[in-house]
Amino acid sequence: MKKSLGPKLLGLPAPAWVVGTYGPDEKPNAMTVAWASIFCSAPPCVGLSIGQRHYTHENILARRAFTVNVGSDRYVKEIDYFGLVSGRDADKFSVTGLTPVRSEKVDAPYVAEFPLVLECVVYEEHDAGWTTYFVGEIRDVKADEDVLGENGLPELGKVRPLIYGSGVRQYHCLGDHLAPAYSIGRELETEDN
Repeated sequence: MKKSLGPKLLGLPAPAWVVGTYGPDEKPNAMTVAWASIFCSAPPCVGLSIGQRHYTHENILARRAFTVNVGSDRYVKEIDYFGLVSGRDADKFSVTGLTPVRSEKVDAPYVAEFPLVLECVVYEEHDAGWTTYFVGEIRDVKADEDVLGENGLPELGKVRPLIYGSGVRQYHCLGDHLAPAYSIGRELETEDN
């Protein structure tokens, strides 16, 4: 039997993505977000829910661009730190020792050490409560060559992205590959039921 937990933020898991922006003084900034997802395939888009009081929110509104940086498990401390302090008060790249790189496609920085980066421009935005849901059109994806598989695309086991347990406040790394998508379920059609 299931136990009712009431309305809580427990849509498990969520990505632990780092959003890169520039402030008004050209200072690179990064913020960890977990309320994010792939949003659309045509055009390719991601969606981010960011509180309106955040420095990153201001930066996205001003520049109309951001990057989504997918860090690996080896950067768990840095990823957590990016979400702990405001870019108004700290130079997060100096504290973490990570390297901001100016994007070639959008007006935002990305994290050089992270294996996967999505470069985005704001496609649309929607206010919801105290947050804004930004839909970003992906203008380019950059990946370290050592995380690419034989098909030329990033492999989860090589990227080793963090996931976040919303509500329980825990980071995890993805587990083992279980089965190919869009095919394993077909086995049910051939089994005797």
